[in-house]
Amino acid sequence: MRDDELTATIQAIRDQVRARHPVGSLGLDGVFAPDLTPLVHARDAAEAKVAAIGTVNPRPPGLKNSIVQFFKKSIARMLDWHVREQVEFNRASMQCVQASIEALADTGRALAALAAHHQEHLKYARELTAEAQELRDVRRHWSEWRVSFEERRSASEIHMLRTISELQGAFQHRVTLLEQNFRELARQQHAGFQTALENNTLDVQKRLWRDLEEIRGQYENLIHHELKVIRQKAAAGAFSNASSAGATTPTTAGAVNIDWLRFAEVFRGSPERIRDHQKMYAAKFAAVDPRPKGEILDVGCGRGEFLEAARDAGIDARGIDQSDECVAICKSQGLKAERADLFAHLESLADLSLAGLYCSQVVEHIPPDRLPDLVNLMASKLNHGAMIAIETPNPECLAIFATHFYIDPTHTRPVPAPLLRFYLEEAGLVNIDVQRYAPAVESMPSLMELPSGFRENFFGGLDYGIFAKKP
Repeated sequence: MRDDELTATIQAIRDQVRARHPVGSLGLDGVFAPDLTPLVHARDAAEAKVAAIGTVNPRPPGLKNSIVQFFKKSIARMLDWHVREQVEFNRASMQCVQASIEALADTGRALAALAAHHQEHLKYARELTAEAQELRDVRRHWSEWRVSFEERRSASEIHMLRTISELQGAFQHRVTLLEQNFRELARQQHAGFQTALENNTLDVQKRLWRDLEEIRGQYENLIHHELKVIRQKAAAGAFSNASSAGATTPTTAGAVNIDWLRFAEVFRGSPERIRDHQKMYAAKFAAVDPRPKGEILDVGCGRGEFLEAARDAGIDARGIDQSDECVAICKSQGLKAERADLFAHLESLADLSLAGLYCSQVVEHIPPDRLPDLVNLMASKLNHGAMIAIETPNPECLAIFATHFYIDPTHTRPVPAPLLRFYLEEAGLVNIDVQRYAPAVESMPSLMELPSGFRENFFGGLDYGIFAKKP
């Protein structure tokens, strides 16, 4: 650092010190720290002079000035022995001055410490003086304060006793109310428990009676179906006896000797459920426009569910079946039906004589080699614009092979929809449409665990209906 920069820094520090202590006050009135600035300046000037002893002033460059400078330095070296004692004396004097300055600085710091200590004692003395003044005031006014204190204490005691009495009364009142509320709540809970118990008892009794009624209804329904089958058999026997007069040999619906009416009731479903399904076919026949002339023939009419649905829809329809019992049941309901062989009856009809033909759950009973002949025969009997509707088990649904198809011992083999479509096309029918019914998942909920695409392709409708028209 250069001398001018060092001087500027020292001056800045001095200015800051003077700003904090403008007149060198030590915090006590009339007591100031000595100002050592002039002494420091004098010391600095003396040190500068001491440092200048024995030096030669520089001169500008040049031959003349160089010669002069050489002589001046030589003379200074020759006089060095003469001024050596003076130089040492000057340096000792500067050291004395420096020691004096340091001693004066230490004295100033000691005075500052004494001033600070004095300030603390002075502050403490002032606090003690204030406390002594307060104690003197307290002692002077103690007699007056004691009287008022006694009065306030008595008033406070009276107020406290009165408050305790009021709190005790409020507590007693609160306890009484809580006891009353508790008794009332216990009474209400007891009443609610008794009411809930009575309601639960009534509910259990109602559910018991409802279950008994449901069981009774199921038993009555079972008895009703059994009696219905008996009445149907009786009616079938009566109509059979009346029509044949005892001369006709009885026939059955197939080679298997079983009760076919009960078989249909157990495995195919109730007549009401089948009738609701046949209403869809009746509506399709009713929607044919223009409606061809003639009757609609129900091939394999069974118990006559389609004939009833057609009658309700205002359609003229009749049926044929090989079962005397089924024909008798249809006639007992006022339906037009007769016992006839399928092929023989169709061959006996005139061509273009039928306004429609319905064949439900029949083609799977036909031997495969006779099915094309049956389709051609039915197509030839349809009038122009007439519709044919055929329903049969759907072999595309694998579930029918597990549960449905082989329940009937007279089934030969299922007929795929593409094959039946081919037979209808070969017979000259048009507008062929296939619809699938009764999804397998409805009767087999476990199929929902299969992927939807696989389920729809291999476990779709249990049955399908195929529709075609005679051009």
